[in-house]
Amino acid sequence: MTRFVILTHDWPSPHWDFLVEFDNALRAWRLRSEPAADVDIPAEPNALHRLLYLDYEGPVSGGRGSVSRWDAGTCSWIADEPDRVELELRGSKLVGRATLRAEGDRWVFRFMANPVAG
Repeated sequence: MTRFVILTHDWPSPHWDFLVEFDNALRAWRLRSEPAADVDIPAEPNALHRLLYLDYEGPVSGGRGSVSRWDAGTCSWIADEPDRVELELRGSKLVGRATLRAEGDRWVFRFMANPVAG
């Protein structure tokens, strides 16, 4: 099963790193604000990260601050296109669909929670 993690990262300014397992690395996006349902959050693609970040919390090498886990869980890839990525998330905080899409030269992250079954 594919895993994801969202880390709070305090360097160079506070942000959230959204990391998703992909082959032998983590695809990464920097989110400018805390993930929330039905809100467009500015995002930017980041370099691939090492798999160790799925379970790591603490200082980042090279004096680049520290990270702590905000959410983690499993996910399923729904779409992986040059201008759109879509995943079904099953985390402790986020359960639903996350979409990252390009809008011109910027990216946007949007999360839509699954309705609770009654």
